[in-house]
Amino acid sequence: MSGDTTGPASRDMPAIAVEPKSGRFESLEQAVVAGGGRVATLGEAEALIWADPALPNLLPDTLDGHERLRWVALPFAGIEPYVPYLDHGRVWTCARGVYARPVAEHALLLGLAGLRGLSTYARSSTWSAPEGHNLVDGRVTIFGAGGIAEELLKLLGGFNCSTTVVRRRPTPMAGADRTVGFEERLEAVADADVVVLALALTPETEAIMSHNEFAAMADHGWLVNVARGGHVDNAALLAALERGSIGGACLDVTEPEPLPDGHPLWSHPRVLITPHVGNTPEMGIPLLASHIERNVALFAAGGELEGQVDVDAGY
Repeated sequence: MSGDTTGPASRDMPAIAVEPKSGRFESLEQAVVAGGGRVATLGEAEALIWADPALPNLLPDTLDGHERLRWVALPFAGIEPYVPYLDHGRVWTCARGVYARPVAEHALLLGLAGLRGLSTYARSSTWSAPEGHNLVDGRVTIFGAGGIAEELLKLLGGFNCSTTVVRRRPTPMAGADRTVGFEERLEAVADADVVVLALALTPETEAIMSHNEFAAMADHGWLVNVARGGHVDNAALLAALERGSIGGACLDVTEPEPLPDGHPLWSHPRVLITPHVGNTPEMGIPLLASHIERNVALFAAGGELEGQVDVDAGY
């Protein structure tokens, strides 16, 4: 699809550029048109849809000299690589909540796998002794109160779990039995069967799971991380695993990422690692396209865009 939409009506359509021209740009261009916009060059565009999450370093040069751009849409929910480029002169949006359903499903999968002993059984080459804990009637603590937490709370409803949400401010969250602030996190993890990390990575939340938090967890409790690897202090996690002070860890994200070959987390018998597949391109691109279509329609109508970034907070 080209950027030379013609016809009288096109003048009333917001001009939107999709850059860079990576593998996913065609579906996003289609979303722009479906939302009532027209695909434009950077020189005439009022808004920019950033199409390749792997190339944040190209964004500054793309923005340079294009003061007409009033809106920049980023393709990730977590936007750490883009934070240095944020400014107050434009509206910035991210894909917050867009990928929540598949990621919440993956978090549930990992929690069940940990509690039910899959780390042991998957490594066994002979019939082994039974192990495991129920999730039904269990206790789950979720760090973060965004879309992933919302969707995970819905899924946990079928398990009759007692749920606690830990967030920056203890504003009650629909679907959670209890909501507490970060300062109460040690109490929140103390009796949890599963602790799920589903929050943005900021200076405040970096290494939010460290020695004190692991020491406070139940000895059968499993950590599930579907957020960012930087939330977890790897040395503290390995120490807790060696002491047996937690049940184990299921990690869809790591620091660094990819996790290097030979890293001790790969071989630890109480760790399960998946390669950041809580949301795959096959799952995510249609969801992102729908999000872009909705936001283009809102932009055309002068409405408030979904997923607006707090520039000062960085998410």
